[in-house]
Amino acid sequence: MSNRLFQGIIHQMKDAIDRTIGVVDSVGTVVCCSDLGRIGETGFVDMKDILSSNEIKVIGGKTFLAVGNQSHPDSAVFVDGNDENAASFARLISISLGGIKQYYDVKFDRNNFVKNVILDNILPGDIYLKTRELGFNNEVSRCAILIRTQERAEISISESIQALFPDKNKDFVININETDIALIKEVRQGNEIKDLEKLARSIVDSLHTEHYVNTIIGIGTIVTGIKDLPRSFKESQIALEVGKVFDTEKTIVTYENLGIARLIYQLPTTLCEMFLREIFKKGSIVGLDHETLFTIQKFFENNLNVSETSRKLFVHRNTLVYRLEKIKKLTGLDLREFDDAIVFKVALMVKKYLDAKPIKY
Repeated sequence: MSNRLFQGIIHQMKDAIDRTIGVVDSVGTVVCCSDLGRIGETGFVDMKDILSSNEIKVIGGKTFLAVGNQSHPDSAVFVDGNDENAASFARLISISLGGIKQYYDVKFDRNNFVKNVILDNILPGDIYLKTRELGFNNEVSRCAILIRTQERAEISISESIQALFPDKNKDFVININETDIALIKEVRQGNEIKDLEKLARSIVDSLHTEHYVNTIIGIGTIVTGIKDLPRSFKESQIALEVGKVFDTEKTIVTYENLGIARLIYQLPTTLCEMFLREIFKKGSIVGLDHETLFTIQKFFENNLNVSETSRKLFVHRNTLVYRLEKIKKLTGLDLREFDDAIVFKVALMVKKYLDAKPIKY
């Protein structure tokens, strides 16, 4: 990363400094230079004396100075010439490159730190120390938002998301794998999950417009402090997996709004299978045809109201009653009774959950 950044600065400076300038690494290899043909040149100079102090060194008609004011520098700048101007140029370039290296090293360390935190790759005791070391604000509220593309995410997608959240000291865009990108979003006081859902909608629309990519987003709960970020991230993962089972048409799934689906997802599959066997003693739920299941769905959507459901289905009320009686005969559950309706609703969700072969985090 530093070499690419250094080359950009050197390229901008070459017109202002009418001399060959560049950077050599700790073993004396030219890693960037205003003369592109010299990049990669090895055995350029013995680096021991140059990196052992922060003083100007003149070797072979060139002026050298370690990059930045660091205790253990790993690279040095060089300028053609051994006059006072060459020394001044070396100092200016060293300060410039040292400053930008420090800035990007801190940024990278922060992103890497947050990534290690959400993936539980850092010991709890080290979190506090690293937080202080990086000057990380541990008092603000944050939320993990997991963005999953249906195709392999290109670098440009990550860059587009980063462009939507330019303040890199507050919001962190982290590549998790080929399809998942995590956004750790700082949440201002007074903001709620519904505000994050609007934000997620803008991300979905933006990626679809710019990259023609279909995206689904899982939103964890809002937490305060760094140590609770892993929980929010896991919740965003669960939101996507539960949504894939129970809310297949949604592109934005919020952990807080999963309701009973969240509870079912956390149950062992053996317990779910036992539940279905106990509930449907008289007959299997598999025996219900598509028309019957559609009728049940509409009956639930209309709050167990027979008249309203028959109107929505364009069938006579007596026809609907006949179908409900048929369901009662097959399953032993009368959906017109609230308790039976709850049991049947949960059973349908459990069946859907088992059919999906869920992935547990």
